[in-house]
Amino acid sequence: MAAPIDLHEVAEREREEQFRTPLRVHVCHSTSCATAGSGAVLQAARDLAEGDLASSVAVSPTGCMGLCSAGPLLRVVERGGGQHDYHHVTGAAAERIVRHHADRGAAVPEHRLDTALPFFARQHRVVLANAGEIDPDRIESYVAHGGYAALERALTSMTPEDVLDQVRRSRLRGRGGAGYPTANKWALLAAAPGPVKYVVANGDEGDPGAYMDRTIMEDDPHRVLEGIALAAYATGARHAYIYVRAEYPRAVERLDRAIKVARRNRLLGRRILDTDVDLDIEIRIGAGAFVCGEETALLASIEGRRGTPRLRPPYPTERGLFGAPTMINNVETLANIAPIVANGGDWFASIGTPGSTGTKVFALAGDLVNTGLIEVPMGTTLRDIVEDIGGGMTEGHTFKAAQTGGPSGGCIPARYLDTPVDYDSLRALGSIMGSGGLIVMDDRTRMPDVARFFMEFSKDESCGACAPCRAGTVQMHHLLTTISSGRGRRRDLRDLEHLCAVVRDTSLCGLGQTAPNPVLSTLQYFRDEYEALIAPAEGGHG
Repeated sequence: MAAPIDLHEVAEREREEQFRTPLRVHVCHSTSCATAGSGAVLQAARDLAEGDLASSVAVSPTGCMGLCSAGPLLRVVERGGGQHDYHHVTGAAAERIVRHHADRGAAVPEHRLDTALPFFARQHRVVLANAGEIDPDRIESYVAHGGYAALERALTSMTPEDVLDQVRRSRLRGRGGAGYPTANKWALLAAAPGPVKYVVANGDEGDPGAYMDRTIMEDDPHRVLEGIALAAYATGARHAYIYVRAEYPRAVERLDRAIKVARRNRLLGRRILDTDVDLDIEIRIGAGAFVCGEETALLASIEGRRGTPRLRPPYPTERGLFGAPTMINNVETLANIAPIVANGGDWFASIGTPGSTGTKVFALAGDLVNTGLIEVPMGTTLRDIVEDIGGGMTEGHTFKAAQTGGPSGGCIPARYLDTPVDYDSLRALGSIMGSGGLIVMDDRTRMPDVARFFMEFSKDESCGACAPCRAGTVQMHHLLTTISSGRGRRRDLRDLEHLCAVVRDTSLCGLGQTAPNPVLSTLQYFRDEYEALIAPAEGGHG
């Protein structure tokens, strides 16, 4: 058996390599920037680094830098610590920028991005700390930024209960949407009897417009593996699965390579880092059914069965994958674990609010000047996110609503812009945190159309296992279509509200139970828009 990786030696060697040249060029090659043409930017920079600027420039592809609406993004890092970011970079622009830095030692005004913008300055990166800094395909890059140090510390100087205690002290809540206390779930698995236990990472991110988990898996895959390894150690599991939807091929490829590299370096497999701890991690690819984000449907899919929910109890921590106790954590939840172990649970709990600690990653989308991936402390207000980080509304329009929680969430109107974004505050407004999709809409948006869009999604994604969701979402979509077309009657609004209550209260799983949220929230806050669409001839009848 080969010797395990020497993390300290690898980190030191990688840091020395980073300062081999006066300039390091980071090219964002995440999915968003790649779609915008970052491949040409990366090739242009590499041509220079492999040509006449070989002694001056080193080039590295990195993960998402955040401001997706301004991609492709390029960063020039000077040996002395100076950093210069550029937006909307083309291959030709990349050549000009890099040559100018190398020849004159100065920034280029063209394409220059002001990193003092609130979009960057107002963020607090924990999960995305490596974003734009590391090459996702090089374990050395991750190790140089502290990677696997928390795992080494846990396995060599902490008991499983010590690790669980730090997670308990952090008061971390699950980032998949429900906000269940993470330590409570870990404790249930740790106490479960039997020799076989499983940890499952839920990467089945299906909300329209959401790409937080995808980005974490693509751009920092070893962070996910380290979080799984720490969770397995704390709970006594020796087997783990990562469930990823098939629409995320790059995430699957990156995770697969990371698992193989981690095994070669004795960070996974048998006798991790020469300890008595064993852990195998496998990837399972889902067909893209939204319902498989629900934990029992996800487990059924891993087992090769149709992904449909089942009644609980028994809960997965009692009887889960292949009949054994199983713990399911969202990818973002697991990405928080290494920083918690490295810095302590109290450090994490000092960020955010007492009831919603830490940070949250959001996919900020919609009618804003700045859109992309952001990470902010829990409790940051919607106004701060929309007006400061998002740069306000586009084209002189005004804010109308923010949709949080995707198809399971609700629409929040302008009068609640100063609401803190945390689990309890959003729930009080009839919405939820969800996995982190945040869509901002301006005054051109018709809210009944928004409700119809999300109901169409829920209708199509219903697995059909229970009648309330299977039939109820179809009928709600029919009513919303009738109303939006101006053919609705006043009784349709009453029927719609009644259906929402029935589907919410009687559906088998979270998909059906939360599908009415966009409808109920828009009826609550924008009822006048529904009323205005009622057919005039029927307006007074019922």
